[in-house]
Amino acid sequence: MRNSFILILLAFSLTNCNSSIKKSKITELKVVDLSEKEVEGLLLLQQKCYPCHSVIAETHDNIIAPPMEAIKRRYKISYKTKVEFVDAVTIWVIDPKEENALMRGAVNQFKVMPKQAFIKEDIIKIAGYIYDNELEKPIWFESHFNDEHPNGIGNGQGRGMGKKS
Repeated sequence: MRNSFILILLAFSLTNCNSSIKKSKITELKVVDLSEKEVEGLLLLQQKCYPCHSVIAETHDNIIAPPMEAIKRRYKISYKTKVEFVDAVTIWVIDPKEENALMRGAVNQFKVMPKQAFIKEDIIKIAGYIYDNELEKPIWFESHFNDEHPNGIGNGQGRGMGKKS
């Protein structure tokens, strides 16, 4: 019964979008494989992160922040364990400052993430979900990522960091 409620809640949240927002091309999720905690992290990610870190943008030029998959890949290089990863993401989101930025290319392109009035416990749930699960990506992401990071990530090779567009 509880899983049915979660499925209905997830389906409702995915279909009950503001009509002024372009309808998402979100891929089908294997919700039955998600725990209640993971569903909560996913819903928070969709509500609090995807408005800026869009998964439906048709091109890289149509985004205002890096895709969450790019963030996940970069943070997992520096923070190997889930605890380290969740702590680092939470610290950044709660108090983003340029001098603490891990993604220098993203900061050069998009500027520093504006400070938001997020609840720390929500960010912890989101970061945990990101660490443990495959994320949705814009259709152009893999091609763009590979073009921008031919020698790997975290080496200052992102857009604006020593590489001309």
